[in-house]
Amino acid sequence: MNVNPVFKDERKRAYLNKDGADLPLKSPVPHETLLRARKYRIARIRKLLIEHDCAAILLYDPVNIRYAFDSSNMGVWTAHNPVRYALIFADGPGLMFEFKFCEHLNAGLDAIDEVRPAIGWLFLGAGNRVSEKAAAWADEITDLMKTHGAGNRRIAVDRMETEGFHALVERGLEVVEGGQITEMARAIKSAEEIELMRWTIRVCEAGMARIYEHSLPGVTERELWAHLHFENARSGGDWIETKLLTCGPNTNPWYAECGDRPCREGEMIAFDTDMVGPYGYCADLSRSWTCGYTPMTAGQSELHAAAVEQIHHNQLLIRNGVSFAEFNQSSWRIPDKYIPFRYSVAVHGVGMADEWPSVYLHPDAAHNHGGMFETGMVICVESLIAQKGSESIKLETQVLVTDTGCERLDRFPL
Repeated sequence: MNVNPVFKDERKRAYLNKDGADLPLKSPVPHETLLRARKYRIARIRKLLIEHDCAAILLYDPVNIRYAFDSSNMGVWTAHNPVRYALIFADGPGLMFEFKFCEHLNAGLDAIDEVRPAIGWLFLGAGNRVSEKAAAWADEITDLMKTHGAGNRRIAVDRMETEGFHALVERGLEVVEGGQITEMARAIKSAEEIELMRWTIRVCEAGMARIYEHSLPGVTERELWAHLHFENARSGGDWIETKLLTCGPNTNPWYAECGDRPCREGEMIAFDTDMVGPYGYCADLSRSWTCGYTPMTAGQSELHAAAVEQIHHNQLLIRNGVSFAEFNQSSWRIPDKYIPFRYSVAVHGVGMADEWPSVYLHPDAAHNHGGMFETGMVICVESLIAQKGSESIKLETQVLVTDTGCERLDRFPL
């Protein structure tokens, strides 16, 4: 086996604690930074509500609730069982409607003025009483709008089952799609958010280093993927949104999930972290390397060099004031032989999850939307390079948009 111990040790050493012990990572971010980030985020929500002439926003998405209140409770479970929700007024209180017996989880969160028991009306819990429960829920929301809405009956909603939508409309409320409000609020990060995000990225890179350390012949894709989960969990992270780690022929076509296939010496190992880590922020990074630390073959090197070129070229285009159309016109032109295997986007936003905007590659420019890069956005720069019969190279880096360009936030080598 051709192992380069210096390369291997350097990757590992960078993510150990000061005493060299492989211990859980403890955040160095002062609590005051988190408190300031919370104040900034709730102010962003209220600013966008005023701009969209909405009295309030009703949030069910656990990521949006985390952003607004920093309130977290069974995020994956409540993502598909929407039984807890938040109601935030543009000029009024912030109310958290919490799952039964979980009210204590919101203690100490300053943006929450009141915690109430949530009224669940999903069929899962309500059965044949869905209409009855939804009516009680809608009555409470409507009464709160009358009390705190200052006569404005426009309520934004990020996601909701149809029964609830009709119940609110029947009570005279104007329901507005809230996705644009939450996406635009989350798009511009404060300095404190960036500090929190840097820590999540560091935890993710510790998981990547662990994957690298174990990238030896015979290890299965699932075993490698477990190392990222392990590092995230023991460092206070939340969840991982995908299972995108494959090796050898499983890398092409992309989007296969990790399985029980053993990795073989010299094969490419490619992955995309999609990790929602400490403080609820996402580290969305991709890397590709060979199993067993072997030098890349000529074919692998050609693909990898193209991916690096795409990342570097597109990263240099990102700065405040550049429109997405301008970016697309100047973006790296993917060679014809790689086009059938291309990734869906050239860049996308990221914060507490993948976020607006998504800017498509030039072959798919017809799907692009308006907008521009703004200072304070965090953008993932993507590359997926493959051709017929080859393995895939997946690379992705995370950058902060500044007035003069962008700053790369991750430091794990491409």
